[in-house]
Amino acid sequence: MAEGRFKVPEHLALRVPAEAMRDTVEDLFAANGMPAADAEQAADVLIWADLRGIDSHGVSNMMAFYIQGLKDGAINPAPAWKTITDFGAIANIDSDRGLGLVVGPPAMRLAIEKARQFGIGCVVAGNGRHFGAAGYHAAMALEYGMVGMAMTVGGLQVAPTFGAKAMVGLNPLAVAAPANIEAPFIFDASMSSVAGNKIRLARRLGTNIAGGWIATPDGTPVMEESPVPDDFLMLPVGATRDIGSHKGYSLAMMVDILCGLLAGTGPGITAGRNVSHHFLAFNVAAFTDAATFRSQMDDYLRALRETPPAPGHERVEYAGLRMAETLVERSARGIPYHPEVVERFQGWAKEFGTPARF
Repeated sequence: MAEGRFKVPEHLALRVPAEAMRDTVEDLFAANGMPAADAEQAADVLIWADLRGIDSHGVSNMMAFYIQGLKDGAINPAPAWKTITDFGAIANIDSDRGLGLVVGPPAMRLAIEKARQFGIGCVVAGNGRHFGAAGYHAAMALEYGMVGMAMTVGGLQVAPTFGAKAMVGLNPLAVAAPANIEAPFIFDASMSSVAGNKIRLARRLGTNIAGGWIATPDGTPVMEESPVPDDFLMLPVGATRDIGSHKGYSLAMMVDILCGLLAGTGPGITAGRNVSHHFLAFNVAAFTDAATFRSQMDDYLRALRETPPAPGHERVEYAGLRMAETLVERSARGIPYHPEVVERFQGWAKEFGTPARF
């Protein structure tokens, strides 16, 4: 199973209570210049991912990147973000080089507020930086019984179909839809063959990567399982033209257009460190009866979950189900981190003079 490649083996894992890691991350952000409220918001995005098993976008991979960006000035620790266009159901935000973990949530809340008024809310945010797990932002709509979407330009690592140069980003897209009893649908995936951070996880864990994930530097798809090489290009979803890479490539372009171009900052190939996001909220009640929608979602999700599994598989899942189960397990037992990750946090605590909680 692909996801198994990215999990820290239980015999190695150090379980850390979520609140201990949350407080530690808040302290580190604050020590690097973030206002307390922004540090709290940024930490919430990261711990949300870790609690749901989205380790590629949790503290293990992302914290070093964020701290370095704050130290070298690439990330503005206290952005004075502002709305530069407000036109009915839509808005365009200048993020003032702020971390998307800080600017993204209020942008999504603005989309939700517009959806309350107009039935749909659409907010783009340019001049920003990485916004963490796309699913966090999309899932904010669930609390209000809405369908949420979020996408972002990021990680210029993907070669277009037949290409020998990275020309599009990983460009993740997330959709969240509420239900009553069943775990909500939360789809969160990059338009690359696999999230770029998962390659880093595989390298840390010493596991092989599957065929169809990467290409050699000259653009040749690597279709056999292999260790992580030093130099490579990411492939779009689909890997090769014969099995659909043109679809992943075009979806990555779509994200570029709806984020970077709509925000006025251009596509990823010209934006440099500048990152753009797009947030959508759909007020279900403006389209149909909200109670009926959630009931139909329950029926739909249950039917998928109860689908007879194919030989060799235990069950059929849908996006969001395993997240919900992992949330329960990790909330009770703590988040499993690789010893190298815990050691890194202990080193930061000494470097920045913050409490060492584990």
